Parts: sequence; structure tokens; C-alpha cells
Amino acid sequence: MCKGVVVVAHRIERVNSIIRYEISQLLQRQVKDPRLGNFVTVTEVSTSLDLRYARVFISRIGSEEEKRETLSALVSASGFFRRQLAKRLRLRRIPELSFQWDDSIRRGAHLLELIDKVTTDDLPRSG
Repeated sequence: MCKGVVVVAHRIERVNSIIRYEISQLLQRQVKDPRLGNFVTVTEVSTSLDLRYARVFISRIGSEEEKRETLSALVSASGFFRRQLAKRLRLRRIPELSFQWDDSIRRGAHLLELIDKVTTDDLPRSG
């Protein structure tokens, strides 16, 4: 039983990686929506075990308004992405895609700022 779980987990990881790659390629080469700009990155894909749903985590440099427009454009293009994935992948079921922001880059930058601040505050003062 444990071996079966490992096989399923490995398969899901491969599916996640392939979907991430394919959506990234589509964004670079085929999607022409001006709301997306050039700075949209697919950071991660998380697919459910039954392959019905996939959360696509994205990141983009820009204002909050640009991020809202980007998310709106991706949601409206989700049918296009599914059709393209169906053509490109040999999967029995193409997951329903939901796009979500990946805050990890922003959170990481904030943590680095905090670490720098603490480090700077702890330095002995020469006087």
C-alpha cells in the first residue's frame, strides 16, 4: 500500500510539473491578452489526486490593479488553457484550472527585510 501511495504522489508531481510547463509555454507564445503583460510567471501547480482540479499559482511584478487585471485575464482564458492542455497532454481527464496568487516571493522579500533589520540593530555600535 505504501508503494502505491508513492507512485500516485510521483505521478501527481509529474502532472503538476508538465501542466506548469505547458501553461508557461502558452503564456509566452500563444496568449495575446494585453492585460497579461510580459511578467506573468507560473510558480507552482497543485493538482488534486483525482486530477479533477488544479490550482495554478502565479506571480507578477506590478501594481495591485495590474495583478487584478492579470487574474481576470487568466480566469477568462482558463477554457483556452484546458483545451490546449487536452491537445498537448495524454491524460484521461484535464483538470479544471483555478488561478491564484503566489505570495511567497513577496513574503520572502519581507522576511529578508526583517532579518536585515534585526541584523543591523544587533550590530555593536562603534563609538
